[in-house]
Amino acid sequence: MAMTEHSSVVSPLLTDLYQISMAYAYWKSGKHQEESTFDLFFRKNPFGGEFTLFAGLEDCLKFVQNYKFQTSDIDYLRKALPDYIEKEFYDFLSTLDMNDIRIYAMPEGSVAFPRLPLLRIEGPLLKAQLLETTLLTLVNFASLVATNAARFRTAVEPQKILHEFGLRRAQGPDGGLSASKYCYLGGFDGTSNVLAGKLYGIPIRGTHAHAFVSSYQNLDELKVRELSDRITGESRPFAQLCLKYLDELGSILKIFPDQTSKGELAAFIAYAISFPSGFLALVDTYDVLKSGVPNFLAVALALHECNYEALGLRLDSGDLAYLSLRVRANFVEVAQKFNLSYIEHLNIVASNDINEDTLHSLEKQGHAIDTFGIGTHLVTCQKQPALGCVYKLVELNGKPCIKVSQDIEKVTIPGRKNVYRFYDSNGEALCDLMTTTDESEPIPGTRKLCRHPFYETKRAYVTPTTVQTMYKLYWANGQIQHALPTWQEVRIYAQQQIKTVRKDHRRNLNPTPYKVSVTDHLYLFLHRLWMNSVPIGELA
Repeated sequence: MAMTEHSSVVSPLLTDLYQISMAYAYWKSGKHQEESTFDLFFRKNPFGGEFTLFAGLEDCLKFVQNYKFQTSDIDYLRKALPDYIEKEFYDFLSTLDMNDIRIYAMPEGSVAFPRLPLLRIEGPLLKAQLLETTLLTLVNFASLVATNAARFRTAVEPQKILHEFGLRRAQGPDGGLSASKYCYLGGFDGTSNVLAGKLYGIPIRGTHAHAFVSSYQNLDELKVRELSDRITGESRPFAQLCLKYLDELGSILKIFPDQTSKGELAAFIAYAISFPSGFLALVDTYDVLKSGVPNFLAVALALHECNYEALGLRLDSGDLAYLSLRVRANFVEVAQKFNLSYIEHLNIVASNDINEDTLHSLEKQGHAIDTFGIGTHLVTCQKQPALGCVYKLVELNGKPCIKVSQDIEKVTIPGRKNVYRFYDSNGEALCDLMTTTDESEPIPGTRKLCRHPFYETKRAYVTPTTVQTMYKLYWANGQIQHALPTWQEVRIYAQQQIKTVRKDHRRNLNPTPYKVSVTDHLYLFLHRLWMNSVPIGELA
């Protein structure tokens, strides 16, 4: 597919100052053409979970494909950087492209785990260094919000519908667009974000707000009171039909029709006349059970008489489990009374600041909600605000590089590496294995020693039924090397990937740790270099 339009904000200047400073120092000292390899990875899964969805690859490739310092960029750098920086450096930057960079990556939508390089970037040191910050910003939030969405998805039954309603609460317009895009990747079914619908082909969904209901005070404000029959085209006295059905519902629902809000009823009538085939009403502006639901059902029955079918209603406050069960019971009563089976199955949508814990709680309590509209906690990732991807030099001029630390979590795994995923006979992932690039590919059905990168006693033999090579060469010779899938195809792939992760790895509470391992060869290589890089202390 043709890639979506490249954001003008994502440019070479969308970086940290120290990247430009290092680029100059590399150039000044003559190191800029040295061959380097960098790994982009994260150290810990987000949200206390045991899996992460990798996202942002397409945006990374678009960035590299369009990499160019514009004249205005160079002019700005001349003013911002010290006066003594040579003109020749700016001339060098103005001609810079990423044609001799190579990027290996997991397919977008892959399930990923800590320490596994999501991207392996190879090429001239200066150029690979300049990519760091931008690639990190394109991958970090994308992967975080996609993973958040995937966790929301796994918190509900597969048939439940999830809609992302977070634009108004997102971190600015770019954050809102990214959230809509990557929530869809993570398993959401639609978005309220109209621009995201246009750019990424995501289904757009939504109804009306409380303001629409509050804008009507009584039935006298209805300027249009009739609706054309869907089949005959005959003009029907729609407002009158709604009042008739409201009276009939009084005894069925045990409510007083004269006590329902007539302003609310007027709003529902006006909305139904405007969207007779898409009527979904927000019913909690006044009282859900005594006003909102009776008014909604009166309009739904009038729509049926005019040969339309209502879609359902939305709850935006209160005890969602209790209210949804009461509403469903009302639907069942009305369906039986009027012999309209579809009324029983009208869609109940719930919103109201829902988070992942809310979804798990609702599942335990029991509820009758069909669709969830989720905003703030989803798009802002309130449970954890950042993923923490890092970008580390692992090889220079063919020699491995390692970063050592007293914190083992921060010790890097040196050298160029490949990653393979082992699956059992049920198609579930057993473990991931990192190898050096000069090791042969693991063979299905052959026992392989898999070792923890840092703990000597943590090791196991694994005999995979199938082996998946996790990396593809996506960028080389100035071109994208693989036709990129459509966004819908990426979404489907991501959902398939999640299903390969065992349920005990996916559960929200105390998930079983997933094993990320290295070959015996890589383990010994890592530990020799580690020991050689740490000074030996001396006690006097």
